[in-house]
Order: sequence, then C-alpha cells, then structure tokens
Amino acid sequence: MSTVPTLNGQVIGHAHYATRALLERATAPLGVEFNQLLALNVLANGAVERAHLTHRITSTLKVDEQEVQRVLATLVDANLAQADHDADAPRLRLTDAGHAVQARIAAAVANISARLYADIPTDEASAAARALTVVTQRANAELAATPT
Repeated sequence: MSTVPTLNGQVIGHAHYATRALLERATAPLGVEFNQLLALNVLANGAVERAHLTHRITSTLKVDEQEVQRVLATLVDANLAQADHDADAPRLRLTDAGHAVQARIAAAVANISARLYADIPTDEASAAARALTVVTQRANAELAATPT
C-alpha cells in the first residue's frame, strides 16, 4: 500500500532537484550553467535593465549580486548577451547566438515538461501550482523580514 506524501520542503526539493538534473543533462551540450538559464530566459523577452535583471535573478535563485554579475559577465563573454548602450540605464539583450541557445533551452524545457506532467490531471496540477505559489510567497516574505 502506498502512502500519500506530505507536502513539505523535502518533497518539493526532490521534485526540483530531479527536474533540474534532467534540464542540466539536456542543456549540458550547450555549455550553459543552470544560473545562466534563468538570465537567458528573462532576456528572451527583450532587452532588460541590468539592475532589474540582477534583482530578478537574486530574488529567484536566492544568490547574491556578485554571483549574478559573474553570470551576466559569462553570458557577455560567451557572446550570448550584450550591453545595450543606447538606453538611459544599462541594459542587456540577447545576441543572435543567445537567441539560438535560449530557443534550444526552451525546447528542452517543453520536452521535459511534456514528459513529466503528461498524465497529471489539470485540477491536480492547478492545485499544486496554487499551493506552491503560496509557499513561495510566504518564504519570500520571511526572507524579506529577516535580516541576513
């Protein structure tokens, strides 16, 4: 008889790390690290102010600004992103090579998601998404309220 798991950080973490391992395996031939994937995905929607991009990545991945600046520098060095000097605030945008890599990442994510979520009923997936959104909001609120 199987038992229904309790929704907790361990269950959520197992799902995250297993999915992340599949994504990293699928994108390894592209030569990009996990933290770069998020930046490339954000930049896929167009040029972004560097400060906004930095905040987005620090708040999502819970890494410090120095790590984000390292990640952004590696994207520029690899010719996947470039600075846009025409704007009032420093912005980054994808290069043609960056768009090509990001498109391959998006395809890998879509493929993995299709396999992993294929037979989960819509109402169950929606309930899980709602619950995880609440957990994320609560954790972020506690992080914001607690000095480091």
